[in-house]
Amino acid sequence: MQTTLNVKGMTCGHCESAVKGALEEIKGVSKVKVHLDNGKVDVKYKEGKVSLEDMREAIEDQGYDVES
Repeated sequence: MQTTLNVKGMTCGHCESAVKGALEEIKGVSKVKVHLDNGKVDVKYKEGKVSLEDMREAIEDQGYDVES
């Protein structure tokens, strides 16, 4: 499965690393691509292993907001 999350507050390389690292630590997430220019994060994951809520929590724990 693949989804695109809208993340508010990412402005630099550190932001990109924080979000990418948090998502990559989740079991079931296989690939993360952060697009700083438009605030989008593409995530490939295994359905049933990880939920969108898990991804949202991981990003919010880093201090960023996820828009629905």
